[in-house]
Amino acid sequence: MTPSASSDRPAQPSVGLIVPCFDEEEVLPALFESLGPVLDRLGPEARVLLVNDGSRDGTADLLDAQCARDPRYGVLHLSRNFGHQAAITAGLQHVRGDVVVLLDADLQDPPDLVPAMIATWREGYDIVYGVRQKRKEAWVLRAAYRVFYRLLKRMANVDIPLDAGDFSLMDRRVVDLLNRMPEQNRFVRGLRGWVGFRQTGLPYERAERRAGAPKYNLPRLMRLALDGLVSFSIVPLRLAVWLGLATSLFGFLYLIYAVAERLLVGTTPPGWASLVVLILLLGGIQLVMIGIIGEYVGRIFEEVKGRPRFIVARESGWARDEGHG
Repeated sequence: MTPSASSDRPAQPSVGLIVPCFDEEEVLPALFESLGPVLDRLGPEARVLLVNDGSRDGTADLLDAQCARDPRYGVLHLSRNFGHQAAITAGLQHVRGDVVVLLDADLQDPPDLVPAMIATWREGYDIVYGVRQKRKEAWVLRAAYRVFYRLLKRMANVDIPLDAGDFSLMDRRVVDLLNRMPEQNRFVRGLRGWVGFRQTGLPYERAERRAGAPKYNLPRLMRLALDGLVSFSIVPLRLAVWLGLATSLFGFLYLIYAVAERLLVGTTPPGWASLVVLILLLGGIQLVMIGIIGEYVGRIFEEVKGRPRFIVARESGWARDEGHG
């Protein structure tokens, strides 16, 4: 059932846009040019919070210069590169607004879709996420993303929509709930699905990166996939159990075969090759299972330490003026 328009939601809400940035000096001029008309449409209460995630190029200077030109911009400069999900978390904890939009700096997710997201929010939805219909990237990355989303969908213990990344709009109460969650290893799109509420997707065509080099390569994508699976599923642990049982059954059947060969034929199977194969098979399976358990134990270790997920070195623009940090 489609929610009806919510009477308590203002026609022109205050909007906070979070834009994580890491070595984005080549694309920032295009980003600011694209955000200008969108901010004008969103009204005087629209604000942008740029999160400099330890950039090593001229990103910090460009962000500070934009803050000096336009009071609608604020910047959090993190003390080092903490990672994309940590940068989003920093933005969520410092942003203001009735609704909050997560947007990457590379312009692959169109800022022009934000007004449509707000219109959908006014219909009564609490979370509006972008659904990627087409991707203009290398076929290897497209295939990897396709496998990742479908594997996560089948294995996760929460409903995580297919082909939906971090690009989304969230109501303030959803943001407040996310900020109260204590996880160290955060997978924001998974947490977004976990909180529930009324959610819907808006389809769009994902554009090519406007400038600069992509930050998500295949190894980083695999790490993100592992974080998502371990954070929202115990299926890998169950697979380890079933793999151990299957290996034990295989060994038991082989034992029956060896005994039958001895009793019926009077010989035993050739031993060296069989022994080596079994040792390698069992050793490999044990290492895989230990590795799976280690991933979960490692995350427990990170949670127990309780270190901050990010450190803000300094602020610029409205983020500094309002005393955030």
